[in-house]
Amino acid sequence: MPKISSKGLNMPQSPIRKLAPFADRAIEEGKKIFFLNIGQPDISTPKAALDAVKNNNLDILSYSPSSGFDSYKKKLAKYYVENGIDIEADDLIVTTGGSEALLFTMGSITDPGDEVIIPEPFYANYNGFAVASGVVVKPVESKFEDNFALPSISEFEKQITEKTKAIIICNPGNPTGYLYTKDEIQKLADLAIKHDLFIVADEVYREFVYDGEEHHSIMSLPELKNHAIMVDSVSKRYSMCGARIGCMVSKNKELIATALKFAQARLSPPTFAQIASEAALDTKKDYFIEVNEEYKSRRDTLIEALEDIKGVKVAKPKGAFYCVAELPVEDSEDFAKWMLSEFDLNGETVMVAPAAGFYSTPHTGMNQIRIAYVIEKQNLLKAVAILKMALQAYTKR
Repeated sequence: MPKISSKGLNMPQSPIRKLAPFADRAIEEGKKIFFLNIGQPDISTPKAALDAVKNNNLDILSYSPSSGFDSYKKKLAKYYVENGIDIEADDLIVTTGGSEALLFTMGSITDPGDEVIIPEPFYANYNGFAVASGVVVKPVESKFEDNFALPSISEFEKQITEKTKAIIICNPGNPTGYLYTKDEIQKLADLAIKHDLFIVADEVYREFVYDGEEHHSIMSLPELKNHAIMVDSVSKRYSMCGARIGCMVSKNKELIATALKFAQARLSPPTFAQIASEAALDTKKDYFIEVNEEYKSRRDTLIEALEDIKGVKVAKPKGAFYCVAELPVEDSEDFAKWMLSEFDLNGETVMVAPAAGFYSTPHTGMNQIRIAYVIEKQNLLKAVAILKMALQAYTKR
């Protein structure tokens, strides 16, 4: 029998989706599941985006340019300028989701065997993108007790070798919800310049920032003109996860020209989704004010309820719509599977994402889970009540 590639065998499973078979069986058994495991917002997609697809008058569903429709790129660049990021349309490439932007980035700045440094825990697919590109992830652990703040720069410098090509951050963070301060972003910028590294910033949650805090983009620092790469997406901003439209942004002309070759190889991003995304940019700012208030309210409701459970600790997020909680269990993945397969409260149970899959360091985060607060507050409270009873039953086994 032909052999599967080592790269394929080493490709990690998604900690967010790997428990799906357990959820499917639970549903077949008649259980209702509160899904706290995946960042699928329940906020309505802007009507303008949906109408742009419904009411289009295309005669031919044709390719777009490989870098995306010019009209969308110009409108997107204007959005960034209005948010303090001074770029032009030629500084970005439209991609099939933020995922493709990350893959184009990896392909453009690394060779097999090169290394990237990432503060952990981090978005699990960074591991997958690295494996697909033959790149080695060098993690620097951010601490739960520090609310997942940026680790000291000395810890980053310990990991830098002649093979290091980039530092990757997510701001605000997935899975932690941590929001980097202006000072932390500046420290990373200084480090990148000192060691001549790229900084890749995944900023897909930029709109979701709470408590009067401000988002500081890596693209706002002029000294990083040739070092900064931003990854973005409409998925979370406009609750358009299924559109699969993102972008890769950099003022480094050589980098964009290189990434364009990868874009040409996959032909083009999807046409209808670009039409919807362009229309979404007309969404009034009131939309984000209301959405932010809703997520902040959900966060506060969730944190208060979790802190009321004996033995549970929570890191309070400043952005995005995730939090990481420590549970009084040794193996949160086993607990998550058990909740789906063996536990219910009046026919209802909860699905969470075990946090170990968000770490690159083995056996780290084993007692942690990520919770996405993307369901209504009354359902969040129901889910936490079920989680509380499940923990009591699980620890008494």
